[in-house]
Amino acid sequence: MKVTDIKQQIKRKDRCSIFIDGKYSFALSESGLLASGLKIGLELSNDDLEIQKQASVEDKGIYRVLDLISRRPRSEGEIKDYLKRKKYSDEEIEKILNALSIKGYIDDQNFARRWVENRRLLKPISTRKLWVELKQKKVSEEIIQQVLQNDETDEISVIEELINTKSRQTRYQDKQKLLQFLVRQGFNYGDIKQAFSNIDSAESDI
Repeated sequence: MKVTDIKQQIKRKDRCSIFIDGKYSFALSESGLLASGLKIGLELSNDDLEIQKQASVEDKGIYRVLDLISRRPRSEGEIKDYLKRKKYSDEEIEKILNALSIKGYIDDQNFARRWVENRRLLKPISTRKLWVELKQKKVSEEIIQQVLQNDETDEISVIEELINTKSRQTRYQDKQKLLQFLVRQGFNYGDIKQAFSNIDSAESDI
């Protein structure tokens, strides 16, 4: 069998179609093509062709994941679940994840750190809620604990900010309702009481 043509795809210009004996056989990304060593005129045995086709499957998996994370960063667990939904085998998933890790596209430590930073910027949020969110993103407890330990946000200050914001709303002018809201958001009861105390002391000094 012979590689008779290699054509750039029309819709996906960063991928190439490989033709064996005049017929389309499989596709590779530009980087995958370079790594494959394929060129027009190259003779392939049956075993060679099967190896190239398997490489094509893994190459497409990497392409799909890169497209996925271009829309939003994902944790390793999220990527693994995505590949399972796409019917990749456990062995294929392991190879794809390994290739992405080597290239720096999978880093749960960085993912978790950026998640915390971004959520902190968006609105006041409890450390407990951040823990729950990262667990839902399939980040390991060890990484979550490490990232949150390095987060220097003062939880009581976060609560005070929320109290000042929410107390302007009619339904939260009742202190008990506001307290219940803060508890539901995952804040520690002791920290909530301290925040209320700090605000009361500040107001009494005015």
